[in-house]
Amino acid sequence: MVTQRLGYCANFLENSKHHFAMIALQFGYAGMNIITKVSLNHGMSHYVLVVYRHAIATAVVAPFAFIFERKAQPRITFRIFMQIFILALLGPVIDQNFYYAGLKLTSPTFSCAMSNVLPAMTFIMAVLCRMEKLNMKKVRCQAKVVGTMVTVGGAMVMTLYKGPLVEMVWTKHALHQNQTNNATTTNNGTTPSDKDWLIGSIFLIIATLAWACLFVLQAKAIETYKNHQLSLTSLMCFLGTIQAIAVTFVMEHDPSVWSIGWDMNLLAAAYAGIVTSSISYYVQGLVIKKKGPVFATAFSPLMMIIVAIMGSFILAEHIFLGGVVGAILIVIGLYSVLWGKHKEEVENKVVEDIPLPLKGAMLQANNPDSNNISSLVINVTTEPPFKSNS
Repeated sequence: MVTQRLGYCANFLENSKHHFAMIALQFGYAGMNIITKVSLNHGMSHYVLVVYRHAIATAVVAPFAFIFERKAQPRITFRIFMQIFILALLGPVIDQNFYYAGLKLTSPTFSCAMSNVLPAMTFIMAVLCRMEKLNMKKVRCQAKVVGTMVTVGGAMVMTLYKGPLVEMVWTKHALHQNQTNNATTTNNGTTPSDKDWLIGSIFLIIATLAWACLFVLQAKAIETYKNHQLSLTSLMCFLGTIQAIAVTFVMEHDPSVWSIGWDMNLLAAAYAGIVTSSISYYVQGLVIKKKGPVFATAFSPLMMIIVAIMGSFILAEHIFLGGVVGAILIVIGLYSVLWGKHKEEVENKVVEDIPLPLKGAMLQANNPDSNNISSLVINVTTEPPFKSNS
């Protein structure tokens, strides 16, 4: 009896390890948003934070890439170098700088909600680059298009409509106190102004668009580095660090911004570099390899919920009605896109498993005019797929 129960527990842990891994990653991402927000509020430059983050990430990932992937390294041609250079520009430089700038002007919960627009933007970029084909007669394609429209609509609601404060159970008393001195709260920077909120929203949309472009371009780079993912990550972080240093020298002219001590600024850079730029890349890669990208992306709204709870406790963050409505629309649109993508993957897998003679028959039935092609496929395989004993 005890052995049977242990067997059940072992099977449960084996089947659930990918779920636990993705949940743990969402807590890691949520912690990064909270710690980074505190560091930015204390005056750290987000340009310098990007430099330190990816310098630490390079120092962490490069030794593992050298130990485990030093054999049969792909030859770096000019085309491959430009791919990695643009990947570093899109990810570590454009995406991170605009995301941190938007985070500083808005709130962690709002930033996490806006990042859920990523699957919809990636889908739009893939359609524009002809990596995705649309057949509006199929329900899965309709779900992806409608989900994209709902997601974009939710992002616009969050950007253009702020609305009244939403009272949480644990912050009800604090919100009543803040409402009595709302003018003072707004002036001291605790609650961003409407103008800052709009600018921050635009920054977050630009960051998400850059991240979507990175996904599309990364699909090409992985074809070269499919067996050397740690090497690709370390090269991206290294080139991103150099580019971020150049951007910082242009944008920050005060040498004191580079100073960092044993404080929250160092914690933010180390946490972001180790957890969200090193460990998360590796763990997420393993999960995607076993379960696919749809499974990994489906957990992203959990980060928004975790950040909303942690932000209201730690930062006394204000949550507005526009953010709640927009976040709900984004999550609905997100899962509509993911459902359509999942159905597409299932259909493709079913087609791949169909025997060759049946594929020829399906081709002839679906394309009556292409008799030459279908007859060629059928004539090649005159033997039936299953032999009868009779």
